[in-house]
Parts: sequence; C-alpha cells; structure tokens
Amino acid sequence: QVQLQESGPGLVKPSQTLSLTCTVSGGSITTNNYPWSWIRQPPGKGLEWMGAIAYDGSTYYSPSLKSRTSISRDTSKNQFSLQLSSVTPEDTAVYYCAQGGLGAYDYWGKGTLVTVSS
Repeated sequence: QVQLQESGPGLVKPSQTLSLTCTVSGGSITTNNYPWSWIRQPPGKGLEWMGAIAYDGSTYYSPSLKSRTSISRDTSKNQFSLQLSSVTPEDTAVYYCAQGGLGAYDYWGKGTLVTVSS
C-alpha cells in the first residue's frame, strides 16, 4: 500500500517561500504511471489542485498558481517537493500530497497545516 507523508514548516512569513516535501513509501515515484500531486484546502474552502509531477519528471501546474509554484523531486529519497513563493495570508491552508491527478486520487497524505503570518 502506498503511503504519503507531508513535512515542512507550519508557519511561514508573508513574502517568503513555502516549502513542503512529500515522502512516499510502498511505491516508486519513478516507475508508477500515476502523477504525484499537491493539493491544498484553505480554511472553510474547497480543495484546490496546485500541480503535479509525473513519473518521468514532467511537471504540470494550476494556471492560477503557475507563476509562484515549483514542484521537484528527489528520486534517491522517493520524495517530491512543493515550493510556493511570495506567500500571503491567503495561502494559509492544509496542504496535501497525493498519488493521482485530474480529480482522481488513489492515496493521500494526512495533510499539514501551513499558516502564513508575521
């Protein structure tokens, strides 16, 4: 069974860069044909897909976040990471990593709350 675990700071200051890592176990991010996504949910709002990295390293981003988002991977550690630059309090959310994309996800991490505040 695939398991995902998000990690990173829970508090980021405005204008800084939010950085999170997802560690995957029970499956390889390089041999599985599924994409690996980052999704977030601001307080009181719905889920928002942010972007994904495919098994071959190709990346895809939400048009609304593309200018601030970067997704990368470390294949030696079976991890993929999210960086979101120039954050504001509106970027406060629970951030999830998941296997899958286009609204169809097989496995999710538990999520991590990131608060943007000075």
